[in-house]
Amino acid sequence: MKTVPVGVSARHIHLSQEHVEILFGKGAALTEMKPLSQPGQYAANETVAVIGPKGGFPKVRILGPTRGRTQLEVSRTDAFALGINPPVRESGDIAGSAGITIKGPAGEVTIQEGVIVAARHIHFHTSDAERWGIADKQRLSVRLHGERGVVLEHVIARVSPDFALDMHIDTDEANAAGAATGDTAEIIG
Repeated sequence: MKTVPVGVSARHIHLSQEHVEILFGKGAALTEMKPLSQPGQYAANETVAVIGPKGGFPKVRILGPTRGRTQLEVSRTDAFALGINPPVRESGDIAGSAGITIKGPAGEVTIQEGVIVAARHIHFHTSDAERWGIADKQRLSVRLHGERGVVLEHVIARVSPDFALDMHIDTDEANAAGAATGDTAEIIG
């Protein structure tokens, strides 16, 4: 059986260093609150407000370290609340995506693109992918175990020697299945 741990990804934002300094002040840097499942990734102590045409969220957690471009990841339910229609995409694929206003204690910035609903995916360490015969970018079918288990299609395999085995789904998907971080999923195709 090909079993993987599940991580539920709540709304969060990745910031560029330029935007960290606009939002928190010149020379500002993110500080680590707690490590995440992927090596070198962490939830920062810092949060920002995000504001859309219809609504906003006052405290969105920043994930570090900083990235080359700012990206907000939300669920479809979050997108409705904000009044935007972001595409479902892999992390980093933000060209032509939705925009948003981001507000911090020192300033605010409006990005014209950068908001996505993250495509469900599994991070595979290269050794796990090789053992199971899974290729990078392969689309998988996965049975999500939970109170109301579901089968998810089009789960993207992301393979790297820098990854730890972990499946990422958003809060809408987790709620639909009655699943939580720490549950398991089974690759079935």
